[in-house]
Amino acid sequence: MSDPRAHTTTRAAPTDDRSVATRGPDDAFGKAFAFTRADDLMAAGMFPYFKEIASQDGGTVTVDGREMVISGSNDYLGLTQDPRLKEAARASLDDFGTSCTGSRFLTGTLSLHRTLEDRLAAFFRKESALTFSAGFLGALATLSALVGRKDVLYFDRENHACLYDGARLSFGTLRKYEHGDAEHLDRLLARDADRPGGRIVVTDGVFSMSGHIAPLPELVEVARRHGARLIVDDAHGSGVLGATGRGTAEHFGLEDEVDLILGTFSKSFGSVGGFIAGDRKVVNYVKHRARPFMFTAALPAMQMAAALEALHIMETEPEHRTHLWRNVRRLRDGLHALGFDTLGSETPILPILIGEDDAAMRFWRGLWDAGVFTTPALPPGVPPGQAIIRTSVNANHTDEQLEALLAAFERVGRALGMIRG
Repeated sequence: MSDPRAHTTTRAAPTDDRSVATRGPDDAFGKAFAFTRADDLMAAGMFPYFKEIASQDGGTVTVDGREMVISGSNDYLGLTQDPRLKEAARASLDDFGTSCTGSRFLTGTLSLHRTLEDRLAAFFRKESALTFSAGFLGALATLSALVGRKDVLYFDRENHACLYDGARLSFGTLRKYEHGDAEHLDRLLARDADRPGGRIVVTDGVFSMSGHIAPLPELVEVARRHGARLIVDDAHGSGVLGATGRGTAEHFGLEDEVDLILGTFSKSFGSVGGFIAGDRKVVNYVKHRARPFMFTAALPAMQMAAALEALHIMETEPEHRTHLWRNVRRLRDGLHALGFDTLGSETPILPILIGEDDAAMRFWRGLWDAGVFTTPALPPGVPPGQAIIRTSVNANHTDEQLEALLAAFERVGRALGMIRG
């Protein structure tokens, strides 16, 4: 009788030797084994990413047992810790459980989806809305569905990465105009005047690194003159800009001129997920043709319940937005008084221009040691030579916490020679 062990397949023992693990210059995994930047930063004590937050309370967080003032999150209205959002999420858990376990197309549509989408459409004064499991996913789904082979997309160069990935997933042509430059956009559209296909201008409402607000009046005028559609990704504008928090279009009084709004629940809405709001037929088309939507599990009930409660608070308690803007002015004025350049930001996103990458990393480390949790932004997230420390404020920051932030920036700025006198 033959020994069954003779037919047993054996596996080589694992090895840490990268020269063995890789198969030469054509190995698809070679780039991963050659990547050492993160390990090098960790070894130098200069790794600013993936910091583990153990708990959060208003404008502070606990990291490695130490309480730190956080400046850099996108919780603009301070609603992630609001007990009403927590209770709404808990109640939905009892009714719907932890997951939809299916796509919206099949078994994943809950009554909460319809309720939230109707409320969003009414809030943004559009005919219809559609939710997604993530804001990034909403951009992928919308652009890949709406943009065909003959169509042309016109992007502000500083648009968010989700929009660029949505453009790549589509079959259209992408053109980029200089940041905030409507005249450059006009020239690009004029150059394509005789080209067949549709035209879509896509811009962030509030740019996530610079804090700039898109020049929407000029973009609207150019887009309409050339027969182009206009999409605004208002992830950082919703809940923040406008008399009632409806975002960039309301801020400029141009809500009827924006064809489609993209948004997310992971900023002012204190939850997670994404949405679009626009004409009913356009939203319905995306709903039935966008593969990233059709083949993704639906947004769970807990996230929708929290977003619904946040929307109610936005509509009925404007004091959160009032306090946010008070904090924005206080921190911005304090940074300017110290001599820092905030790149002309007009929003709760307040970038501090540092310049070279190494200087930004040293500045970040100094702030970290001083008990301030913020993040550096380096190329390609920002232009070369324009590294920043990205700060932001929320409605929960107290005067004492803002003073602590400014004191830390002053100490580190003086230590690194950026503040003199």
